[in-house]
Amino acid sequence: MQKGNIGITTENIFPVIKKFLYSDHEIFLREVVANAVDATQKLKTLSMRGEVKEDLGDFAVRITIDKEAGTLTISDRGIGMTEEEIDKYINQIAFSGANEFLEKYKDDANAIIGHFGLGFYSTFMVSKQVEIVTRSYHEGAQAVRWTCDGTPAYEITPAERESRGTDIILHIDDDCKEFLEKARIEGLLRKYCRFLPVPVVLGKKTEWKDGKQVDTEEDNVINETRPLWTRTPSELKDDDYMQFYRDLYPMQDEPLFWIHLNVDFPFTLTGVLYFPKIKQNIDIHRNKIQLYCNQVFVTDQVDNIVPDFLTLLHGVIDSPDIPLNVSRSYLQSDANVKKISGYITKKVSDRLQSIFKTDRQEFEKKWDDLKLFIHYGMLSETDFYDRAKDFALFKDIEGKDYTYEEYRTLIKDSQTDKDGNLVYLYANDRDEQWAYIEAAKAKGYSVLLMDGQLDTPLVQMLETKFEKSRFSRVDGDTVEHLIRKDDGLKTELSDEQSENLCAIFRSSIPTMEKREFHVSVEAMGESTAPLLITQSEYMRRMKEVSRLQQGMSFYGEMPDMYNLVLNADHRLVKKVLADAEAALSGQLKPIEAELRGLEARRAALEQQLKDKKAEDITEEQKAERQKVQDDMTAQEQKRDALRASFAKDNAIVSQLIDLALLQNGLLRGEALARFLRRSVDMIQ
Repeated sequence: MQKGNIGITTENIFPVIKKFLYSDHEIFLREVVANAVDATQKLKTLSMRGEVKEDLGDFAVRITIDKEAGTLTISDRGIGMTEEEIDKYINQIAFSGANEFLEKYKDDANAIIGHFGLGFYSTFMVSKQVEIVTRSYHEGAQAVRWTCDGTPAYEITPAERESRGTDIILHIDDDCKEFLEKARIEGLLRKYCRFLPVPVVLGKKTEWKDGKQVDTEEDNVINETRPLWTRTPSELKDDDYMQFYRDLYPMQDEPLFWIHLNVDFPFTLTGVLYFPKIKQNIDIHRNKIQLYCNQVFVTDQVDNIVPDFLTLLHGVIDSPDIPLNVSRSYLQSDANVKKISGYITKKVSDRLQSIFKTDRQEFEKKWDDLKLFIHYGMLSETDFYDRAKDFALFKDIEGKDYTYEEYRTLIKDSQTDKDGNLVYLYANDRDEQWAYIEAAKAKGYSVLLMDGQLDTPLVQMLETKFEKSRFSRVDGDTVEHLIRKDDGLKTELSDEQSENLCAIFRSSIPTMEKREFHVSVEAMGESTAPLLITQSEYMRRMKEVSRLQQGMSFYGEMPDMYNLVLNADHRLVKKVLADAEAALSGQLKPIEAELRGLEARRAALEQQLKDKKAEDITEEQKAERQKVQDDMTAQEQKRDALRASFAKDNAIVSQLIDLALLQNGLLRGEALARFLRRSVDMIQ
């Protein structure tokens, strides 16, 4: 019997392993099974080199649960260990047998998973005692048993084992009994080991017989040893790729298309990436790429491997050249990672470019499902924008698709303003903005439909990329001002008439929380609507971007700013003005005269006081100036009250305002109920 202490520098190593080394206790099973696969792969390599003469037989790694004994056993028929090798590789933590083996057989070694020599010790996270019963493949080797109870003390004793290989026997801790449940172990094996290159067996398959599940004679093999991404594309059909996707994501819609990755220089990378259908809500599509290292599952958090927008893809990438820390759960910054990231980005853009060039019609059919992904990439990665700008599409309101250059050519003659800027008109809701769209089309303009989740920041970016160009939503201004060709129509109304109209309509706008209205008068032609509500392009964009971007929330707190534009040329607006002048002229004239007199008096006072310092102004002068201001305020209030009284009794004013609000989805609650009652009364 040999006794001794494991070669470590502190007796606290096991508590460190148990609490901090691995991010999740369940990872122990992956590590031990991976070690068993390594041992098997080593034997295959030695056999190919002619260093093993015996019949290799069954390669399967077998997992056995004994609930009565409280043990979980992982058995392999791999290379096994001698007592000296146990002392070297088990008793000296972090001396990796895999690394030494790789160095010796680096030219033709099968895939070796271990890197750090620490995976085995993850078993102490769930075990109160661990045993190793092993027998080396060397002829005449004797089996040995290694036992440790989670302290640095261990024992090595002779043992009985009929054939080469290793049994790892875990005496499961009382607080980890879940790992003695078959369903739990099977779930972990399917999560971490479902694509290992050596068969992994957990008991027997079962069948329903005599009212219960009973074991059959057939092994319950957990994994697919030759997964799709390890095969060459020439031996695969579309159905193979689709079936693999369904196996990975059983509840997802079928993908649009896929990319098969296979590169061995200057790094090794294989995998299959699928383009899912993404219409809205980016976040629910993240973290669907599974990262493997030589067919061992590592993580589905690949944001340090691929650019952020590529995390929207689904599928598998497998690379032994991606550096991992000892837990294999987090990625480390490395030059290879950047190369791999750049390679994947290029392959994705090349694939999209190829589909666009070879089958544009099919690409256009899938554009609505692709555009969120492509726009996200263009916004977040300059390199991807440079590649994607040639196949990214605009869709107009009629459903026709254009490349950026095609659309620029289409509109450059009709939609260039008087300052030489090319104006891209767009709508984000075909139904809500229908009237504005029709007005733009009547002017001969083309309107884009930009209703995607990222279209607002996309517009911001494209304005910086396109030379002398700007984007305007069709409801951002009157149609005459969307693309200013000249100074436009001039209203024939006097300033006083315009102010009366604005005041009358302003007084009838319902009070709305966090919404403010500015009223103006413009000449828009007799056929244009009597009232239009527009919204500032800049403020609306800032509020929309604030919902997507941290640090801009203050825009979200600001009120929505609207412009209510009165069409001075429309007969109904003219009628309101004529009726107001007839009803209020006699009452407003003396008020206006008084206001003009007070304005003149205030101007004279200001002229007298303009060269005086504040401390030199007398109390009498201050009082006189204040009295003039108070008198003006009183007259203005009197005038506003008269206008408001007229507006209140004028059904046309209220009806026109409510129609404009209704058209923009702004008429709700009590105001909507009043509008409906008034509409019925007007019909009668």
